[in-house]
Amino acid sequence: MKTSILIVDDEPVARKSLTDILRLEGYSVSSVPNGQAAIEHIRTNQIDLMIVDLRMPGMDGLEVVQVVNQLAPDTEIVLLTAYASTETAIQALRLRIHDYLQKPASPAQVLASVKRGIERREIRLQAKENGGDSSDASKAFDALSLDDGTEIDLSRRQIKLNNTIVSLTPAEGRLLRVLLANEGKVFAHRELVLLVQGYDTSQREAPEILRPLVSRLRHKLEVFPALADHIVSIRGTGYVYEGIKDDISSR
Repeated sequence: MKTSILIVDDEPVARKSLTDILRLEGYSVSSVPNGQAAIEHIRTNQIDLMIVDLRMPGMDGLEVVQVVNQLAPDTEIVLLTAYASTETAIQALRLRIHDYLQKPASPAQVLASVKRGIERREIRLQAKENGGDSSDASKAFDALSLDDGTEIDLSRRQIKLNNTIVSLTPAEGRLLRVLLANEGKVFAHRELVLLVQGYDTSQREAPEILRPLVSRLRHKLEVFPALADHIVSIRGTGYVYEGIKDDISSR
C-alpha cells in the first residue's frame, strides 16, 4: 500500500510542485487549499504524513497541527513556511511536528524530510505494536518490589534499598520504564531515542545520543544488586533489559 501524503497550501503553484515531486517518488498524494479542507480530509481519509503551509487564510498551519494532533495522532507533519522565526519554530516543535522547512525548500530537502517522517512513523507504530508505547504496560511498572527489598517507584523516579535512595532524571526514568515494560526485547538505538527522548534521529547519531544516558543509568543501578548489569548492549543493534521478572513480588 502506498504511503499517503496530504499537501496543505493556499498557493496553487506550491501545491502542484510538491504534488508532482512526491508522486514521481511513488507516493499517493492529495492536496487541499486551506486548513478547513485539510481537517475535513483527515476526518475521512487515513494520511501518513502532511506538509502544511504556516501562513494561510482562515486556519493557519499551527491551528491545523493542533486539530490533526487530536484527530490523527499517528500522522507525521512537516511545516513549510516562507516566514521562519525562532518563536514560530519553538511553538511548532511543541505541537509535535516532525520537521520545519523554510520556503523555498529544494526537492531534495522535501524528499529527505518526508522519508525521515515516514520512517519515524513506522518506528513509532512498531513500538506501539510491541508494547513499548503502551500506557497500560507502562503504568504497571510505576511501582515494583524485588525479592531482595529493592523498591522501584517510577512515578517519583526513585529506587530504594534499605537506607539507599537513588533519584533518576526524567530521561533516565523513561528509559528504565521502557526497558522494564519490555524485558527481553531488543530495542534498536533509533527506536529507543524516539521512545525516550521523543524525537527521531539518524541510525548513525542514535547510539551517540543514547550512550551517555545509558551509562548514567547503569552507574546509578550499580548500587542495587538486583538491578545491576541488566542493561545489555547488543553490538551494532541496541539494548535489551534482561533478568528481573523472576525477582518481582507483588506490593
